[in-house]
Amino acid sequence: MIATSCKNKEELQKNYEKMIQRYEALKSEGLKLDMSRGKPSKLQLDLVSDMLGVLVDHAQCIVDGCDSRNYGELAGLKCAREYWAELLGCKPSQTFVGGNASLNLMYDVISKAYTHGLTDSPRPWCREEKVKFLCPAPGYDRHFRITQSFGFELIAVEMTPDGPDMDTVERLVQDPAVKGIWCVPKYSNPQGYTYSEDTVNRFANLKPAAPDFTIMWDNAYCIHEFVGEFEPFPDIISLCEAAGRPNMVYEFASTSKVTFPGAGISVMATSEANIAYQTKLLGVQTISYDKVNQLRHVRYLKDKAHTLELMKKHAAIMAPKFEMVVRMLKEELSGQNIAQWHTPKGGYFVCVAAMPGTAKRTLELCKEAGVTMTEAGATHPYGIDPQDSMIRIAPSLPPIAELEKAMQVFCTCLQLAAWEKMLQD
Repeated sequence: MIATSCKNKEELQKNYEKMIQRYEALKSEGLKLDMSRGKPSKLQLDLVSDMLGVLVDHAQCIVDGCDSRNYGELAGLKCAREYWAELLGCKPSQTFVGGNASLNLMYDVISKAYTHGLTDSPRPWCREEKVKFLCPAPGYDRHFRITQSFGFELIAVEMTPDGPDMDTVERLVQDPAVKGIWCVPKYSNPQGYTYSEDTVNRFANLKPAAPDFTIMWDNAYCIHEFVGEFEPFPDIISLCEAAGRPNMVYEFASTSKVTFPGAGISVMATSEANIAYQTKLLGVQTISYDKVNQLRHVRYLKDKAHTLELMKKHAAIMAPKFEMVVRMLKEELSGQNIAQWHTPKGGYFVCVAAMPGTAKRTLELCKEAGVTMTEAGATHPYGIDPQDSMIRIAPSLPPIAELEKAMQVFCTCLQLAAWEKMLQD
């Protein structure tokens, strides 16, 4: 247990009673505030709503001799593949542009591996006695749910400020039952860590026992700085190719937090051999994705330079919210030894490591006071945080005034939960 700075239980009891009064006052306000998901705010949606008027004439729907309104081009419009290749630093031939959600493409890769196998091993994973998947934790709950839904054994790997504990990863991949790993390499969800160059190189040079071991490289926040300038990031695809394992990695991204969540475009980037293999399989389930929306996005976003200028406008909206969250955490919690956090430069979340055994209680108190947050345990496989410690804060959706109130509630509840535990112990 994290030690308290209070010298005795009598002093702790007095502080607790004062905080209870503050909590009851906040609770009486009848708040209904939502910080459960990393949703862009109305200001961010308004920022890009002029995109809806980009295609106003049927002649504008034709590009490179292709009518975007019709069937065809399963791997995506040529201009859309070129756009994503420039953003990610790979080749257009290594991209597959999908629909509104990269999560769909991630699911499809795992699903096809389960039913048909992958490029380097046509043996379907469903025929394996056991399939294990590595899950850096804290991590993204939706990743974990995909592999859990197929019955895989999920193995938690500790996250560090440089990325997953690579000593552990390199040891675990010697088990041929370990088929892959989830990664959010830049501004990780939820801690906001960016993998170090050494970590990225160690991933590219992994020597797993399974020939079809797959790195699921979800580069969701590749251009999502809200502090400072855009920070380039290594191209994992070319690094894996140079290391002699070109088919080992699948990279994903989308415009969900650039334009419209649920109405954006997504990409899967990987080797040409993987693109050919997956395109053949995906051609059974769909004839083509929404190319009108792909073209709308390319016409609006134009290229990497223009997109990065747009992201600066997003940053101007996001940065004050994150600054407020970190400031309030410092003002309310510093010096008490009941919580720790990392200050990210990009992404969509702040992760707070509360005193072990208090995360569920903190969020229970928040809910009673009208503040909804991502449930405790969501940051770990199977929804179970063994320390009951990690709490994900999503500051993006609420207006500043509501966010400040929500943080008052959160900090109050975290302190109450910690002091309750210390008094009980």
